[in-house]
Amino acid sequence: MRISPKMILTTTAALALTACSTEAPQAAVDEGSADAMMDSAATAETGTIVDVAVGNDDFSTLVAAVTAADLGATLSGDGPFTVFAPTNDAFAKVDPDTLAALLTPEMKADLTGLLTYHVVAGKLTAADVVKAITDGGGTATLTTVQGASLKAMLDGDSVILEDAAGGKSTVIMTDVDASNGVIHAIDTVVMPG
Repeated sequence: MRISPKMILTTTAALALTACSTEAPQAAVDEGSADAMMDSAATAETGTIVDVAVGNDDFSTLVAAVTAADLGATLSGDGPFTVFAPTNDAFAKVDPDTLAALLTPEMKADLTGLLTYHVVAGKLTAADVVKAITDGGGTATLTTVQGASLKAMLDGDSVILEDAAGGKSTVIMTDVDASNGVIHAIDTVVMPG
């Protein structure tokens, strides 16, 4: 099967839908990553979540995963969506054999579940997430498109996501706007269980 640029863009948009947006304080990021993500923020002003992900080299693994899961058609809707988008460095923390297996056609259902676990319906800015955490007495439960929950909490100035397996991920860039939602970059892939 030939993968077209349109399919990659659609897939990227779908993946972006997994991120949750808030105006929570963000963790420090290295200067190069921050510059690259800010370039993506400029792209988002004129395009979809997919446009942002495709236009940012830090999300190339995510784009490949969305393509392998064939999520483009499903997740290319108008939204709005919040996507907690794992960076390439986040995917590098996953066992290489496990990641390679997930990208095979036989594991498409598992990959789809993993990717949709990163997407929340609606547009949640960083401020929305922080308010939900505060209103929740220190934690907020976010229901993902996959159906399972993520817990959000603050650790100093950083928003931390805790997945169903107890793993934690830090939001490293917030409020990257797109025409159909918002992206928050995360430093670790979250697992649905």
